[in-house]
Amino acid sequence: MTHPPRIAIVGAGPGGLTLARLLFVAGLDATVFEREAHALERPQGGTLDLHVQTGQLALERAGLTAEFLRIARYDDQGTRLYDSQGQLLLAHDEASGGDRPEVDRTALREILLASLPAASVRWGHTLRDVSARDDGTYDLSFDDGTRAGPFDLVVGADGAWSRVRPLVSRYQPQYSGLTFVEFGIDDVDARHPALSALVGRGKIGIEGQGRGLIVQRNGHAHLRGYAFFRVPADWAAQRFDFATPATARAQLAAEYDGWAEGLIDLIRAGNDAIAARPIHALPVGHHWPNRIGITLIGDAAHLMSPFGGEGVNAAMLDAAELARHLSESSDWREAVKTFEEEMFSRVVEPATGAAEAAATELSHVSLELSLAHYRAYMTAQGESASRPQ
Repeated sequence: MTHPPRIAIVGAGPGGLTLARLLFVAGLDATVFEREAHALERPQGGTLDLHVQTGQLALERAGLTAEFLRIARYDDQGTRLYDSQGQLLLAHDEASGGDRPEVDRTALREILLASLPAASVRWGHTLRDVSARDDGTYDLSFDDGTRAGPFDLVVGADGAWSRVRPLVSRYQPQYSGLTFVEFGIDDVDARHPALSALVGRGKIGIEGQGRGLIVQRNGHAHLRGYAFFRVPADWAAQRFDFATPATARAQLAAEYDGWAEGLIDLIRAGNDAIAARPIHALPVGHHWPNRIGITLIGDAAHLMSPFGGEGVNAAMLDAAELARHLSESSDWREAVKTFEEEMFSRVVEPATGAAEAAATELSHVSLELSLAHYRAYMTAQGESASRPQ
């Protein structure tokens, strides 16, 4: 007599938690193992836009549409592009009717966790090893010396540097040539009204003189910014004193000498949360031979650059499709194999777009390409952008 698969999900990010929720809805048990000690151990990152046919679809299948609408910020879908002297090149401010609302990552995690039995997520479990038993099941070993198992299926939802991935693939993420330096601005509406007005309701992009800035409006009057450069992978760690945030901010601001002062003020106004984020990606078309009992979703399977905003959406759709196949099939092994084949094909297009975008960022035509991209998108949506006179 066969039994439903005993499932371990490694990683409590959006993909892992979405999968756990969908399996719970389908009546399948799964345990999530997460290295963080608790849900609020660290910030979850900036805002993200959930797309109708991917992230929003996954939440709809999970029965969480009402919760999603409660946290979705439809008013923050605007886009502005500036050059390094502060000249406004494009403004798409009337975007509240769009279908890609912004959602704070922490808020998304909260609604997913609230939808699961508390015991289904085991915090403080840093995966050390996955070992196979003679009967084809797997045990998980953790850095604290504990073990869990046996599991029929282990799903690696553990991100860019997945510890599950080596069981099916030898590939490791490669540095894209771009490094982000992340910073945040608190209480921007009250403390920095000029910067609040500069960013508007959504995000801004600025490029010039071989440097760039992206700044996004988050919830609770917070801005999250990313200064980016085409440099060696260890450049930022050697150039900035991140142990002393005020010094690091001053050093970062100095890199933008020659830009309009009002733009550099975005960096000067930052809080003490400042860190380097080298951008890595797996090869477009990354895939592996099916191995019974092991699979990957999200960044563990197809890490891509953040340009295009497809990463979290792709991870949540992976979760939705894997859960669907597992719940609809009488043979979970075949269900996983079918899911993988479909995923490999599905992510080629967004991964290609993200790779091409990363390759052209900070080139001598990158600002022109950004303008063309946004204008083409808005034309396809039947929208228009205001242009400076």
